[in-house]
Amino acid sequence: MERVTTSSSAAGPLPVLLPPDAGASPAASWAGRFAAPVTFAVFGLVDILVFGLHSHGSATFAFTPEFAKVSVPNLVLPAAVTCFVCGGLSLVLAVVRLLSLLGMLRLGKAGRRLVIGLVLFALVLALLAWSDAGQSIAFNVVNLLSGTLDDSIPIMLGALTGVICSTSGVINIAIEGQLLLGAFCAAIATSVTGSLWLGLLCGALAGSLVAILLGVFAISYLVNQVVLGVVLNTLVLGLTGYLYNAIMVPYTNTLNSPNTFSPWKIPLLGDIPIIGPVFFDATVFLYFTYVVLAVVQVGLFRTRWGLRTRAIGEHPLAADTVGIRVIAMQYRNVILAGLIAGVGGAYFTIGSVGAFGIDMSSGEGYIALAAMIFGRYTPFGAIGAALLFGFTTQLQSILSSLNVPIQSNLLLLTPYVVTIIVVAGLVGKVRGPRAEGIPFVKG
Repeated sequence: MERVTTSSSAAGPLPVLLPPDAGASPAASWAGRFAAPVTFAVFGLVDILVFGLHSHGSATFAFTPEFAKVSVPNLVLPAAVTCFVCGGLSLVLAVVRLLSLLGMLRLGKAGRRLVIGLVLFALVLALLAWSDAGQSIAFNVVNLLSGTLDDSIPIMLGALTGVICSTSGVINIAIEGQLLLGAFCAAIATSVTGSLWLGLLCGALAGSLVAILLGVFAISYLVNQVVLGVVLNTLVLGLTGYLYNAIMVPYTNTLNSPNTFSPWKIPLLGDIPIIGPVFFDATVFLYFTYVVLAVVQVGLFRTRWGLRTRAIGEHPLAADTVGIRVIAMQYRNVILAGLIAGVGGAYFTIGSVGAFGIDMSSGEGYIALAAMIFGRYTPFGAIGAALLFGFTTQLQSILSSLNVPIQSNLLLLTPYVVTIIVVAGLVGKVRGPRAEGIPFVKG
């Protein structure tokens, strides 16, 4: 991330952008440069020494869910051999990445992303082969993938919220609070009225309410946006916790017993083997995510609104000089993003659990921010990273049911450990919008 300092001029302090490596120590630069090949090598050694040496028997993978019209044959793999092959592939890819860093091999952006994907796939395959080795029940891949999408919905919507806000020049740390308040209000509205759609609307409006507070203090009063986001998250956590104990616990049947959206299977598409049950047999929240992803992607890069949004995020002063109302546009974008986050929060209560609990967002707003950074501030990149984190959440849940020799508390840490590894070791240098987090003051 580029560092920002200020210089004085007749018009007041102006942002001066320093090069990303300015002031960085050689040791820190070296460590950041070679973090990816070292991480790949560690993953390869884990595949071989941890999973491969402790795998016995075969692993069976099933690709047909219950009540499916079309059956797909199971895949049986020797567990130990699979782990060794995955580990060897990761070590080879670590060498390839190292050679590209040394300039001995040309590896473009697409090639680097392909290498990361292959290493992660090898790690997951080795883990699954080790966990299912010798089990009498086949590991159902379709259940894993469909559960991944379900667990990723709040993270995906939160990540898209962050993309819109950051592209507009506003850092939104308050995604966690937007998710939590959206879940709370959706639960109460649905419980009182019995209408799932009204509950969904109230959840979205709750997210926009937090966005309005973020906009007022960050855009109008120039409060530090990182500190403000943390304060808003703490405020929402305390408020929802108090109201939960004060009104929800005594009146659970009337205020905290919402219905949940049932999955809706798209005709024909839902019957496609493997793909159908994963992508086209889900609740309205997943279909809403599809629509939001398409709208944000096309909107940011193919419309005048997107051009202006990217302009105020890169150089708001220049945008202002050509007639773009920077502050008004930042307000609109932040509130719009808050609506999306509120829907993501509503998923917790009326799309999944069916009841509100204290701090039920469990830090997924912060994981959404990590997904946005890992996705390099692009909609599709953020969605891909969110799916990675959702995959780890679903994976630890399935591994717990398989009775693998790992303590359940350690398995619960998996999504957060993956977040740290990805952001610190794999994401590399990421440049956000140049004016992100810098309050705009009209001259």
